[in-house]
Amino acid sequence: MKKIQMVDLQSQYYKIKNEVDNAVLNVMDSAAFINGPEVKSFQTELESYLDVKHVIPCANGTDALQIALMALDLQEGDEIITADFTFAATVEVIHLLKLKSVLVDVDYDTFNISPEAVRKAITPKTKAIIPVHIFGQAANMEEILKIAEENNLFVIEDNAQAIGSDFTFADGTTKKTGTMSTVGTTSFFPSKNLGCYGDGGAIFTNNDDLAHRLRGIVNHGMYERYYHDEVGVNSRLDSVQAAILRKKLPNLDNYNDARRKAADYYDEAFAGNENILTPKRAEHSTHVFHQYTLRITNGKRNELQKFLTEKEVPAMIYYPVALRKQKAYYQESNDADFVNTDKLLDQVISLPMHTELDDEQLKYITDAVLEFMG
Repeated sequence: MKKIQMVDLQSQYYKIKNEVDNAVLNVMDSAAFINGPEVKSFQTELESYLDVKHVIPCANGTDALQIALMALDLQEGDEIITADFTFAATVEVIHLLKLKSVLVDVDYDTFNISPEAVRKAITPKTKAIIPVHIFGQAANMEEILKIAEENNLFVIEDNAQAIGSDFTFADGTTKKTGTMSTVGTTSFFPSKNLGCYGDGGAIFTNNDDLAHRLRGIVNHGMYERYYHDEVGVNSRLDSVQAAILRKKLPNLDNYNDARRKAADYYDEAFAGNENILTPKRAEHSTHVFHQYTLRITNGKRNELQKFLTEKEVPAMIYYPVALRKQKAYYQESNDADFVNTDKLLDQVISLPMHTELDDEQLKYITDAVLEFMG
């Protein structure tokens, strides 16, 4: 059996090696390393895939979030509501811009931000909501957009983990995650569903004026060369990464299907165990399984991780500490308002999930989990 990895990028690369190698060599031959034609072509192709008017490539997913916030004319001390259960980058950029993060609880079944908790957290200083489409499926955007409209708030979708996922509204309308709100962001970190071979990110919007501003901010605040109209940053997707992403984008739906197939195998294997809760697939969203995350309800999650390590099965805990209790982002809080988050911190464990898992590996992984769980 091939060695089991959390993410097997090498095997995925080998399947498109010739295409990727030729694309990279073409960039070398062109010497157009920054803002070259590959970047523009990737931008156009991603706009078509997402059915969004504007894609603004940038250097990474964290920059994408920061630049999105910079473009919204927020003032120091303005409050941004986001989930307590997510990666720190989401709040990191809020604090870098001297805004105030307001962390709220998530839904226990989907891990996504709770619209009810968002509603309760709104104050006169609230200016925006950042829903994170965690682990591969969309937050309840219909409710979040409704709350935002009622309270005149911006919505910034953190879509670093769910690119390719579809959200279906009550009227049957379907939209890709990242394209439903004021602005959306994503990461092309190598392990993402659409990952490059370095760092990369992008920002999405259907607002022409906002897109214009975003394009200036990513390039030192320049809208005309050497004329700096505002404070910007230097955040560009390089041509080599764009060339790689162009070869991977046509495969994205197949990649996501492969992840769903692996998730189906896991679901079926664990269905009969009362101490294992498999990921809920929300009715409003397709799931692209950036992570496959179990909840272990008998209090033995850490022991399971140790057992799997001994069996050479990697398993990760995303995330072990609530953001509100992190030293850098500590907030006074009532734990009664974070019941779901705190349960998840003690229960979640993510199993290997990538496009190259085969049945032999999946059987070995599930057998090992069930051996421990009984």
